[in-house]
Amino acid sequence: MLVFIVRLLFFLAMVAAGYVFGDAVGDGKQLTSMLGFGVAAVVVIVVDLAFRRKNISVVSAVFFGLLVGLVVAMLLGPVVDMYQWIDVEVRQALKVGIAAVTSYLAISIILQTKDDFRFIIPYIEFAKQRKGGRPLLLDTSVIIDGRIADIAETRFIDSPIIVPRFILHELQSIADSSEKMRRDRGRRGLDILNRLQTTPHVDIRIQDTRPEAPAGESPDQSLVNLAAHLNGRVVTVDYNLNKVAQLARVDVLNVNDLANALKSTVIPGEELEVTVLKPGQEEGQGVGYLDDGTMVVVEDGQKQIGQVVSISVTNVLQKSAGRIIFGRIGGRPRRRS
Repeated sequence: MLVFIVRLLFFLAMVAAGYVFGDAVGDGKQLTSMLGFGVAAVVVIVVDLAFRRKNISVVSAVFFGLLVGLVVAMLLGPVVDMYQWIDVEVRQALKVGIAAVTSYLAISIILQTKDDFRFIIPYIEFAKQRKGGRPLLLDTSVIIDGRIADIAETRFIDSPIIVPRFILHELQSIADSSEKMRRDRGRRGLDILNRLQTTPHVDIRIQDTRPEAPAGESPDQSLVNLAAHLNGRVVTVDYNLNKVAQLARVDVLNVNDLANALKSTVIPGEELEVTVLKPGQEEGQGVGYLDDGTMVVVEDGQKQIGQVVSISVTNVLQKSAGRIIFGRIGGRPRRRS
């Protein structure tokens, strides 16, 4: 409502300016001048409405650059006037050209260097963009996974968290599924969202889809496009979405990568104790797990299933799905307690 009032006042001010201009010209030009100024006001308002999403740093850079360019042109005006042998009309044209060139150069330089320099003017600050301030967009898989809520509660996340509206609708459709397992997953996702919303220091909000988003666009592609539109980062545990976002040059934060980075580091030759739980893929292999969930493949460990064995680490393989440790039995096995 306030913006509408400002636009109305702007239109009336332009019409009034047209009347004053027409009265100064004389010869009954008031009506024509008012009409011309009114049309100009409408054009400005239409352009303003056409560009609804505005970046304050870009708008401020344009105005500040225009101001600098006009000041420089004004200072160069007396230099042009020194050449009296040039016609007055030509000198005026040169001044206009100089003003256009200096304004363009000033705006271009500021737009290209606003992240490297800081200009402070009343209520406006050009500051280097910080990585931590970019929004995080959650996909369905990471919400259902639930670990994002644990991470948020540790206060490691200082960026706003965004859940697109279509992701929320997808979670609701999963929660309403007739299949029990799928329904439980959807309800878990909704519970995680509620947990995030009730965490005091977490800034989370529901984001509507971009107005220009085409109908029928897949949720993954919509999420990637929205992240690019908002200059945000996608948070996921979905390997395919990870690849789609990378192809679109959108930054991705994979919770699995974070979990793998936090797992304890082991090196070849280190001694570990592990419980052999099941046979491995290769003949004679046994498989166990560390406390953090890391898979341990034990050579010749199939006969020790159900026993705690001491192994010597022979190799560590890092995959996108997690870390796998390979080891050889190096001590006497004992029964699991």
